[in-house]
Amino acid sequence: MATKTSEPHVRTSRAILDLPQRPRRLRRSAAMRALVRETRLSPDNFLYPLFVIPGEGERREVGSMPGVYQRSVDEIVKEAAAAKSDGLPGVLLFGLPESKDPAGTGASDPEGPVQMAIRALKREVPGLLVVTDVCLCEYTSHGHCGIVDGEEIVNDSTVEELARAALSHAAAGADIVAPSDMMDGRVGRIRERLDEAGFSQVAIMAYAAKYCSAFYGPFREAADSAPAFGDRRSHQMDPANVEEALREVALDLDEGADIVMVKPAITYLDVISRVKQEFGVPTAAYHVSGEYAMLKAAARNGWIDEPRAMMETLTSIRRAGADIVITYYAREVARALA
Repeated sequence: MATKTSEPHVRTSRAILDLPQRPRRLRRSAAMRALVRETRLSPDNFLYPLFVIPGEGERREVGSMPGVYQRSVDEIVKEAAAAKSDGLPGVLLFGLPESKDPAGTGASDPEGPVQMAIRALKREVPGLLVVTDVCLCEYTSHGHCGIVDGEEIVNDSTVEELARAALSHAAAGADIVAPSDMMDGRVGRIRERLDEAGFSQVAIMAYAAKYCSAFYGPFREAADSAPAFGDRRSHQMDPANVEEALREVALDLDEGADIVMVKPAITYLDVISRVKQEFGVPTAAYHVSGEYAMLKAAARNGWIDEPRAMMETLTSIRRAGADIVITYYAREVARALA
């Protein structure tokens, strides 16, 4: 009695007929390559990070991030409207307050820059998805992601402040809140506070696997969030670990996260792939400031073709499994795709 081969039928047929393999047939023209392309980019895949500052008519370029600006609320509205016209679905807001304190209380100020920007965007740019970063590092005078006791970040007190900040964003009209602090239990507490206040429709995009990376330097200039002492190894993940990332993602999903994120992207493509394969949930990846700045610097020196390098980089993140890519290149890639 004949037994079935485990090989796909097409391979058996080719082996029997001894046909020559000619993969180049499908690469001969742009139309042919497009026809068989496996990974596709769309403006719908991208979120655009923006930095909100106090004032009016303010637009300050970040020195280490060419093309990236700190903007006052009125300028944020203009830029977000232009991004929407480019086809982007939404923006991710970071705030720089007028003043800071050790507890980061400005994060939950209803008149803070992020809260004001949310209201303005919802009023002036209807249909735009507004996502907000939830962390204390931009608001604390010491630059750490939480409340400190000596040089130790106090987890549970920090979580309460984060929940207050997330609630203030939801009350202002945010569609998604994105806790980026990596404190234990913060997703569950934020979900609880939002639901209690009647904001069960507000989604949570958790920075679930956020690594203690060397690629955040330019962001810390943009957000004025460099730590005054020590580092963030006590809460951000060891770059050597992937199984830990899967445990972190599982915990955040159990606590109510709707979307999970891996950050950074390029040096953690394997983690993105594992997360997508293991959980099959909406997965985001943050193409971070250092990754962006390296491409910009190489392009300015004439070492790379920036448009091609941009597309290749962002395609690699999508190919690894990211459904959503957060990148400072969002408008440039949307215009290139158009």
